[in-house]
Amino acid sequence: MNKIKIYDTTLRDGSQSSGISLTVDDKIKIVKILDDFGIDYIEGGWPGSNFTDMLFFKKIREIKLKNSQITAFGSTRYKDNKPENDPNLRAILRSKVKVACIFGKSWDFQVRCALKVSLEDNLKMIYESIEFLKKKGLSVIYDAEHFFDGFKSNKEYTLKTVKKAIEAGAFNITFCDTNGGCLPHEIQEILKVSIIELRKIKSDIEFGIHTHNDSETAVANSIIAVREGVELVQGTINGYGERCGNANLCSVIPNLQFKLGMKCISENNMKKLTQISRSIAEIVNITPNQLQPFVGYSAFAHKGGIHVSAVSKHTNTYEHISPSLVGNERRILISELSGKSNILSKIKELKLNFAKDEKSIQKIIKIIKNLEHLGYQFEEADASFALTVRKALNKHIPFFELKGFKVIVEKNILTKEMKSEAIIKISVDGKEEHTASDGDGPVNALDNALRKALEKFYPELKEISLHDFKVRVINATKGTAAKVRVLIETGDKNDTWGTIGVSENIIEASWQALVDAIEYKLLKKTKIKKGGVFK
Repeated sequence: MNKIKIYDTTLRDGSQSSGISLTVDDKIKIVKILDDFGIDYIEGGWPGSNFTDMLFFKKIREIKLKNSQITAFGSTRYKDNKPENDPNLRAILRSKVKVACIFGKSWDFQVRCALKVSLEDNLKMIYESIEFLKKKGLSVIYDAEHFFDGFKSNKEYTLKTVKKAIEAGAFNITFCDTNGGCLPHEIQEILKVSIIELRKIKSDIEFGIHTHNDSETAVANSIIAVREGVELVQGTINGYGERCGNANLCSVIPNLQFKLGMKCISENNMKKLTQISRSIAEIVNITPNQLQPFVGYSAFAHKGGIHVSAVSKHTNTYEHISPSLVGNERRILISELSGKSNILSKIKELKLNFAKDEKSIQKIIKIIKNLEHLGYQFEEADASFALTVRKALNKHIPFFELKGFKVIVEKNILTKEMKSEAIIKISVDGKEEHTASDGDGPVNALDNALRKALEKFYPELKEISLHDFKVRVINATKGTAAKVRVLIETGDKNDTWGTIGVSENIIEASWQALVDAIEYKLLKKTKIKKGGVFK
């Protein structure tokens, strides 16, 4: 199995994505995750461009890494500077890395338009910058910026720029589709010619690929480049990056490893891929893409009854790999398309335990479909589905009884502040509790009041927290009288679960979802103690 090196640029190129801003601590957390995963190179940033990156390079020296080398990014020298006086190159030296990655212009249009220097001067800038870093003891990766656009414009000059980098001592030449406009067949044709030509200069030169996703082909372009002989792939976790992003390593790595048989990461570490994707999404504060291949929440989700029936017989019928290979899970969705196969598979997935006779199954299907007609949707609400099954089979025993609640929302005209308060009365085994609580909004106040009332009886509720709260309008044509669907994600230290509520009143819909979230937690705790259907 051939080994492909992985170069991660999440901390530099990825941080240029709209909405991402990383602190030094954020960067260090990501480095530790990537190092543990087995990434070969981690690009720490551009030390000459900002204080945060310079501080990062200082702090990362104190951390011992197991698998990864930290690289510093930069450009060739400025046109009027000598290499030894160039602030950018000097900043790379101050970072004290052993590997530098610098980019230079490969496209004659960019040389004239952006750099505003002669084509010959650009060649000198490339050669002298790499030579300088090499003499200072650094290994140099040369990113040939706009290589493919340059090749299409002026093949001879573009190849000449890269030859200069090889002659100056770069150990790796990485071909960059900087504008992200190339299609796979173009990448293939250009590399086929270029690699043969460049190996004449140095037979053992290493090649890499760096693609952007502006044409939705970054992953495909990276894979085709590997097939043409490149040995290093640059990209980012989850495809973060400027404009439309970079090649998504969460797709590139499993495709290379499982489809082409080219080893990138150890087999055991590949099982961490889904968690890595989600952990880094959490650090950069970007909601994970549920539809993302391999690692997305819906990557192995099955909804249509025919699909579910087939998957229950053999997973290869509708899955291209086993989700366990990348640490993901198979999910069976319950929806308006659900049939008997979906219900049975979902029951098995949730470990619900009851006599699965035809009468019971048909009763559950009927109730689910009636609820969906009213606007319920159980695809992201497994906990509410489990509770609905219990109720359909008359097995559910409520943990508390609501006597009533009141929610007050008040706006202070002088301070312009909004205040919310909820007052609630509940009963547990005949014992009443009457309490009140404030909140940031009416739902938050109601949630706080309900937990405050129940924690006296069920202290385990202190373990849970609300992770996500979503509101969807179902029938928008009704205007402000439209039904809303509230989806809540709740979790404790071991698990997360989704619940749903539907009503014309957002408070009532929220109440339904909150109650389901709490009852599911208590069911998990008590299991079959109160007549539950959990094993």
